[in-house]
Amino acid sequence: MSSANDPPLYTDTPLALLATPAFLTGKKDPFTIGASHMTLSHNSLIRGFNSIYQQAPRISASDYKDFTGYCLAWHRCIEQHHMHEEVNYFQEIERVTGQKGVMDGEVEQHAAFHAGLKTFKDYLSSLKTPTSDFKPKRLLEIMDLFSEPLYTHLAAEPQALLALSRFASPDREFDLVKIEHEQGKKAVTLDFALNTLPIFMNNMEMVEFEGGMWKRHPAIPSVVRWIMKVVIPLWNWRIWRFMSCDSDGRRKRMVA
Repeated sequence: MSSANDPPLYTDTPLALLATPAFLTGKKDPFTIGASHMTLSHNSLIRGFNSIYQQAPRISASDYKDFTGYCLAWHRCIEQHHMHEEVNYFQEIERVTGQKGVMDGEVEQHAAFHAGLKTFKDYLSSLKTPTSDFKPKRLLEIMDLFSEPLYTHLAAEPQALLALSRFASPDREFDLVKIEHEQGKKAVTLDFALNTLPIFMNNMEMVEFEGGMWKRHPAIPSVVRWIMKVVIPLWNWRIWRFMSCDSDGRRKRMVA
């Protein structure tokens, strides 16, 4: 039971969540599902952004060190996500479609907010004593600088994936979901699992979002899901306590 003194729940602000194409259209073809999976990934990045933005002005100095670690983990998550796309995912889409540069527009969108993300990382990394040097207002100012191009990209990329259906034909096998699964395996390393995966998995609110239709996403065995969402976050738990959702995929309250 909550009380009037409890911290507020995280909300979907300042960046709004994105609706999945599968929810909007009811379609289940590989392009719709693949684009929907990308939307869910992007919503995790959005919730991570929002959790930082909402929590920063509320935390006490004693939490600054852990919180800056959480912020850097979010930066690492989005950086690795885009690197994986450019090095693996987009390259395979080019090979299958036979269209060199078909995803160049998305790479250009990445570049549009790269400088802002670098400023975000550089500011946090430069803090010699986070408990005294960290300035929440300055962090929010930096986030405001790149939030618009970041959000524009996160909203646009699923639509670009949907549009790839124009290259499908009876003569060309093109399963976007299969490509997603095969290429996604290349992104999973021990470092990723311990230092990035928690912020990705536990910023997914799956109970209320779109009527709970994605509660079992990603489609993995229950024991693997438990390890990912419960066991792994025990490592560096003080950092992960700022995540916006619990291991059941329910929205959490802020730390303070």
